[in-house]
Order: sequence, then C-alpha cells, then structure tokens
Amino acid sequence: MSASRSGTRPSRVSTTLAGDRLNFPHVVGFVITAAAPLTVVAGVVSTGWAVTNIQGSPLAFLIVAVALALFCVGYLAVARRVRNAGAFSAYIARGLGKPLGVAGSFVAVAAYGMMQTATYGAIGPTAAALIHDKTGLSLPWWLTALAAWMLVAVMGITRVEVTSRVLAVALVAEVLLVVAYDLVDLAHPAQGRLTFTTLAPHSLTGGGLGVALAIAVTGFIGFEAAAVFSEESRNPNWTVPVATYLSLTMMALLYAGSAWAMSVTIGPTHLHAAAQTQGTNLPFSIVAARLGGTLVIDLGQVLFLTSLLAAALSYHSTVARYLFALGRERVLPELLGRTGVRTMAPTYASLTQTTVGLAVISAYAISGADPVVTLFYWFGTIGGFGVLLLITGTSLAIIQFLHRRPLGETVWQRVIAPSLACAGLLTIVWLISRNLAGLLGVPADSPLRYAFPAGFALLAVAGVTWALVLRRTRPPIYAAIGLGTLAYGLPTDYTSPTLASRSSHQ
Repeated sequence: MSASRSGTRPSRVSTTLAGDRLNFPHVVGFVITAAAPLTVVAGVVSTGWAVTNIQGSPLAFLIVAVALALFCVGYLAVARRVRNAGAFSAYIARGLGKPLGVAGSFVAVAAYGMMQTATYGAIGPTAAALIHDKTGLSLPWWLTALAAWMLVAVMGITRVEVTSRVLAVALVAEVLLVVAYDLVDLAHPAQGRLTFTTLAPHSLTGGGLGVALAIAVTGFIGFEAAAVFSEESRNPNWTVPVATYLSLTMMALLYAGSAWAMSVTIGPTHLHAAAQTQGTNLPFSIVAARLGGTLVIDLGQVLFLTSLLAAALSYHSTVARYLFALGRERVLPELLGRTGVRTMAPTYASLTQTTVGLAVISAYAISGADPVVTLFYWFGTIGGFGVLLLITGTSLAIIQFLHRRPLGETVWQRVIAPSLACAGLLTIVWLISRNLAGLLGVPADSPLRYAFPAGFALLAVAGVTWALVLRRTRPPIYAAIGLGTLAYGLPTDYTSPTLASRSSHQ
C-alpha cells in the first residue's frame, strides 16, 4: 500500500525536486567541490601530518581510490534503476530492508552534517587571520564563520543550477592553483631529486595504516554525490556514472599527486614538524618560500576560503536532500519534504541544516574549544568515517539488490566487483576502528575513541526502532520507505516503463 492510497497524497510541489536542471558540468561541480581539493591539500593532509606524523598519505589516497572504484561498479548499476535524493539510504532500504534503510538515513544525515559544520571550524580562523594580516582588525573566528554560515544559508534555498554555477567557478580556480603548486613543489625537491618514499608500502606500516586511510577517506567524501542529484539531472543514465568516475579519478590524482609533491619538496622526515609549524598554511608557505613574496600565500588563502565555502555549500545541499527524502516519505516530519514553489529547492530541509550549523558555531564560540582541531579536524574526520560506514553498508545492500533483481548486469557488476569492494571497505573500517585514538590525536584510553562510533551505532539503532514503530503504527508510511517519488505515482525511474512498474513493487 503506497502513501498515495492512504488519503494523504502530498502535492507535486512538496514531493518533487527541480527535474532536468543540472547538466553534466553542474553535477561534476557538486561532486568535486564537496571533496574540495584545496581544502583536502591544505586542511586535511596538512592537519593529518601535524596530528599523526603519518608519511604515507599519497599511497593511502590511491588505496582508497581503488576500493571506491570497485564500489562504484555495483553502486552505479543500482543508481541507474533507483533514482532517489536519499541515495545511500534508498539503496540500503531496497537491498537490506526498510528498517536498515532508515538506520542508514539517520547515519547519513549525521555524518554529512558533521562534514558540513566542520568546514566552519576552518573558515572562521582562516578568514579572521587573513583580515587581521591585511587590515590589523582582530575579529573572533566565530564572527567570520557566521558570515560564511549566512552565505551558505541563502544559497541553500536558491535554484540548484545557480548554486552549481557558483561551485563550478570555485572548482576551476582551486584545481588550477593546486596543479600550479604541485609543479612548483616538484621543481624544487628537498634532496635535489624526486623521491617516492611516501608512495612506498613501508610509509604505511604499523599503526599508521588505519590513520592514513581514515584521512584519505575524508578527502573522497562527496564522490558519491552524483546519485544524490539524479532526480535533478539531465540524462541521469549517462550523467551520473560518468560524473562519478571522472570525479573519483580527478580526486585520486589531485590528492595523491599533491600530497606526494609536498613530501618531495619538504622531505618525508620533516613533514610532521613543518605541518605543526605552518598548519593549513603549509602548501602556501612552501611555494612562497620557493618563489618569494607574499602574493602566493594571499592567493592561496583566499582560494582556500572559497574552497571551504564551496565544500560547505555542497555538503549542505547533500544533507538537505537526505532530509528532504525522509520528509517526502514522511519518515520524518512532512514539512521537510516540501520544496520552494519557484526554486523547487528543499527549502525546509535546507533551513533545518542551517539551524544546526548555527547551533554548532554558537556552542564552540561559547565553550572556547579549538575550532581547527576539535571542529574542523575531528568533526570532518569522524563525519568521513560515518560516511564510510554508510558506503560499506550500501556495498552489502548492492550485492543483495542485484542478486535478487538482476536486470542485464554482468557477473562482474553483480558479484565480483561489489564483493571485492565490500571486502576492501570492511578492512578499511576495521583498520580505522583500531586506530581511532591515534586518528584523533588523543590518549588510547580516551572516551572519545569510543564515543563517536557509539554515536553512529545509537543513530542506527534509533533508525531501526523508528522504522519498526512505523511498520506497526503507520503501515502506509512504512511501505513507502525507499521508494521516493514512486510512492506517490510520480516518475523517478526513467529507464523504461517496465522497470518503473517493477520498481514500484519492490
């Protein structure tokens, strides 16, 4: 029984995003800016070296990229058949059952929300420092963070194609800068010749492997976003897979290449000390030292800020669509599933995430906690770990979904690649779980080592429990979980009428 038969069929405006508005470049812009290449290079890699003293970041990026590429084989096979703004949660619901689908959606909102709010922990201090250097005016970090928060809030409720154009401009600028910095670094090797120490397996031996993989995973979060925007994309059967593979390839080359280039010019044994001294200014400072002048640093810091802003906006858009999907299916309050009449953006879901961002900035401002380490690094890293858990759960769901409902996929797509991806992802999760204390830079007996994973576990339990409550008390709503617009008789699977009919009964 669908929700549309229960007598409470929502209007088309409240259940439908703006279809056919995003072309291929738009989708690529959303995907890669979520990963924010310059933010990863300046923020994630530098902070990771400073906190953990792990040299093998370049190799870790390549390892994670291979695992994610295998995951994409089955992921995109399912994405062609299930169009839903709540991508991961919908796939889990269709493959492992509706209770686990709701559990996945709760984890997704929390994990992506942590990634989004984490950006304010770097935007605020970086912007405040830049203003002080140029004007002598001292501003609290939270004030500049609030300015960024306001910009994201406004952009989050505008037409999706407007947001995508802003992201595209920021993306082109930061990618060009990262490539230019890499060339400068490689032209000035510390030992007079190119070295490949940080790409060698021994750079990840011991306890460093789990930590380095966790940092690398954080950098790739966003590669999966093309499916989240499938309802709003033109020709999604082509756009979603091509955008996903292209984005993943670009991320792997940029991250591994940039981390390796920095290690070449600094020297592997000096990475920890240099990162602790320079912080997020590390890539800018080393290039300025090679070329002279402060213009390089200033330009880098400005583009670092725009990169962070673009990432904040992209993550914000992803969280809003997961909340929208939950509201549309009435798993959460129906208000979240309403879109703007003119913009067709998920207005109320977007405003909800905006409120959460304000609460986080306020809490950190009042407490006086270090925004860079405890907000940007901790929230960003743990949020990335949460998304990794979600990806791993989705990989299991993909195997089940394609096994139960084969529709022309090859054995490679249905069994081999998803199984290899699942094994690789489970291994990465295990390694990260063993090294969470080192990842966060806290003592081995710190309660934080268990608090964050326990939080995700509690969210998953809450999701399963709520789904079971819905099954008992509101069967029409339970029946609609994971179906998206199909629950209301609106088109979302475009491959064929037969497939749409078949999907509506899954």
